[in-house]
Amino acid sequence: MNGPNYLTTKIFGRLDGAAGWRSEMILWIFLLFGLGAYCYYLSRLQPFPEKGARFAMVLFSAALILWISSTSPQEGGEDLPGAISVFLGGVFVVSGIRNMSVMKNDVIVAPLAGILFCVGGISLLSSRWELATQMEQIGSFILASTMVTVELYLAFRGLVIGVPGIAWSKSGLRQIHRGLILGPNGAITHFERSWDVEEQWINSMSYAALVLIHRHLGNLDDEEKNLAELEKLGGWESVDSSWTQAVEDGLLSSVPI
Repeated sequence: MNGPNYLTTKIFGRLDGAAGWRSEMILWIFLLFGLGAYCYYLSRLQPFPEKGARFAMVLFSAALILWISSTSPQEGGEDLPGAISVFLGGVFVVSGIRNMSVMKNDVIVAPLAGILFCVGGISLLSSRWELATQMEQIGSFILASTMVTVELYLAFRGLVIGVPGIAWSKSGLRQIHRGLILGPNGAITHFERSWDVEEQWINSMSYAALVLIHRHLGNLDDEEKNLAELEKLGGWESVDSSWTQAVEDGLLSSVPI
């Protein structure tokens, strides 16, 4: 029973387990790195790119930690990647929902973090599926279904509906105070993307800002064109005076770049 054949079987069985564990770790590393790369790419298209870029850097760091763990001569915990994914996904889902619903300055962190949370959660639930009772299996299935349903909602809200117009208005005002007026990431481009079919006051704010910017730059044709659009929405009376004051203060204190 304890002869050479038994010892050989145990050794090769342990090696097979270690190889399988490292293969699984590689899949987790690719998931984290790929999700981080996609998040970083999408962040460059957002009005506030630092939100997505921060999450991407965290994912790259987690992938690095798992890669270092995979090179260890001893196997780590089988549930370590899933636990890391659930923790990071949960933290950034909460902050992402806040940014999406309350602050309205980011729409990509919540759905991408939701993917991480779902994959990690389902991995942890499935790891003890064979040891769970029937009621625990039913509860795990319901919990997994709930996570997937919430993730579908976040993906639709963030990745399908897209960035709200108010986010581009906020970023446009920030670009003015930074002195970034022209170019693909300048205030003009941001305000030109700021529009909303249902909330017309956002459109009025954007046209008012564009009028003031082009007036400051001496672009008379563009100023008249945006002023005409502003008049269609009610003119200057439809724009709060604090908004125009904030734009004018930013233009006076900035040097166009």
